[in-house]
Amino acid sequence: MNVAFFLLPKKDVVYLPLKSTMRQAMEKMDYHRYTALPIVDSQGRYVGTLTEGDLLRKMKNTPGLSFEGTERVPLEEIPRRLNDKPVHINAQIEDLISLAIMQNFIPVVDDSGIFIGIIRRSQIIEYFARERYQEKVPVLRMVKMD
Repeated sequence: MNVAFFLLPKKDVVYLPLKSTMRQAMEKMDYHRYTALPIVDSQGRYVGTLTEGDLLRKMKNTPGLSFEGTERVPLEEIPRRLNDKPVHINAQIEDLISLAIMQNFIPVVDDSGIFIGIIRRSQIIEYFARERYQEKVPVLRMVKMD
């Protein structure tokens, strides 16, 4: 099955422009309660994924960096530990299994490398569970905890 069926389109995805600051990234992750966000450049191309761990390592390895100081740290200066791989919109769902092991979501790009959305790990697991058991597996819904 083509991954387009599972695509959460860019308009519905929380992502970071590459020109964002470390503080903007931290605030967006905190507000949405996400541990990782895709990064998109000014042309709309996917350039990587920023994780909470990347932010913590930057804080740890930058002596004297305070929360207030993070507003002066551009995302380009934050080393990313993992290099999450995007898939092309014409990929098949079976192509995502190995990526889903290490990534919470899989970025999807078009023929020009433009970021067009994501596929969540939960959707991949749910698809294969249904295929395996030939029955309706309940859809997991994320519930925000206050």
